[in-house]
Amino acid sequence: MEFLMDGRVIDYPFFFRKLLVGGIIVPFRAAKSAKAYKTIWTKEGSPLIVLTKQLQQVLQRQIDLPVEMAMRYGNPSVKEAYNNLAKKNPDLEKVLAVPLYPHYAMSSYETAVEYAKEIHREGKYSFHLSFIKPYYNDANYISALSETIKPYLDKDYDHLLFSYHGIPERHILKSDTTKFHCLKVNDCCNVSSVAHQTCYRHQVFETTRLVTDKLGIPKNKFSISFQSRLGKGWLQPFTDVRLEQMPAQGVKKLLVICPAFVSDCLETLEEIAERGKETFLQAGGEWYEMIPCLNTHSLWVSTIAGWIKNYMEGEAGMLLSL
Repeated sequence: MEFLMDGRVIDYPFFFRKLLVGGIIVPFRAAKSAKAYKTIWTKEGSPLIVLTKQLQQVLQRQIDLPVEMAMRYGNPSVKEAYNNLAKKNPDLEKVLAVPLYPHYAMSSYETAVEYAKEIHREGKYSFHLSFIKPYYNDANYISALSETIKPYLDKDYDHLLFSYHGIPERHILKSDTTKFHCLKVNDCCNVSSVAHQTCYRHQVFETTRLVTDKLGIPKNKFSISFQSRLGKGWLQPFTDVRLEQMPAQGVKKLLVICPAFVSDCLETLEEIAERGKETFLQAGGEWYEMIPCLNTHSLWVSTIAGWIKNYMEGEAGMLLSL
């Protein structure tokens, strides 16, 4: 409920948002979501929480600074993470927050950052708070993502689908700082603009370009789609539609990767690895495999550790923010 009531996720006026969430979305989707979670739940709990805790632990072994984990929604909370850092080091001067979203979007990176800032202000914490900027084109991030994909390219596959989390087109327009570039200029994502600093669509295209160039994947062997749509006017093409279409277009053996996520979760494990596979095979596909997210890949952990070393000097703490 908290996630859906976030004005940066469903960006309608509060009254209409409350009516939509409480009267339509929750009553009709609660049971369906519970069933989906049940298929991926582990004995340790939510895969997202488990994997993020593992990332925290592996990272902590690589750096001397205290590392805390926080969730934008639920627990452990941002306030709890701040309090833990302050308790461990009463003289704490700096905290570096690493949003676990490579790309800028209102409903992910922006809401996590703004919420962390809000809790920081309300708590009147004495330490300075900084954030890692979207790292969709960071060379080390691209290398880590490429290395997770590389072993799978030795398999006999027809196509690699980059399935990114979908967002409404209106979010793209709202995030356009120029107000005249995104989805208004022809081929806007490939025309240089300051709007790209906050354009999710451009950033996912750029991640895909950098990774496929690095791995030498021919243009006819990969494509982009967007998953998890809710309503009309969302970025296209839609992943579920593409999975139905591909077998008839000659794609019988498919690899799928979800680079909008750095840790596997409901949207990767259930929506793509389970339901996506079922859709593809029922449409005539022969072989389907989802490539896991970065999770605790050694290059990904080293990348985060490198950011910390570059950004921080002297006494500091670090916060992983979701």
